[in-house]
Amino acid sequence: MFVYSLPIVFGQLDLISPSEALFIISGLFAGLWVLTLAPGEKLGRRTSENYLFSCWTGRQWLAATFWPFFLLLNVVLFGVDWLARSGLWTVSSWDDVHFVLLLPIIWWTVSIWRCSANTGLRLYSAGARLATLGVFIEYALKLYIRVEYPRIFFNCEDLLLNYGSCF
Repeated sequence: MFVYSLPIVFGQLDLISPSEALFIISGLFAGLWVLTLAPGEKLGRRTSENYLFSCWTGRQWLAATFWPFFLLLNVVLFGVDWLARSGLWTVSSWDDVHFVLLLPIIWWTVSIWRCSANTGLRLYSAGARLATLGVFIEYALKLYIRVEYPRIFFNCEDLLLNYGSCF
């Protein structure tokens, strides 16, 4: 996450400074820390049967719900962004992949919030919730860059594609 979007936001757009972003993220983490249940207050029955459903209903360990999808999502997003920036994918293909990933991201977010009490430390719960919010912040930044500044992200002048596909 944020591999391509934050350097553009900090370096070329001057929307927000790194210190302001750190302050906002710290405030979000503090708010999530307060709102997160302490471990053990909501312990559900954990099961290995039907993994996806047990994640959705909050009966899976937080680590088992968080890490597989987090790693897969970041690999896919990095790969799609790299292909789009290098000109190997069209801008509309980049849009399609992000649209297709939206429903699994919503499933993952709901699962993380429901499984957040199934961990040993409150720090892990708040951190996992912050990471899910970070995905939506990343999507908002990418959408903003896609709509307002497509030439910066997609290098429209260098693409072998139709120049109009960037707009």
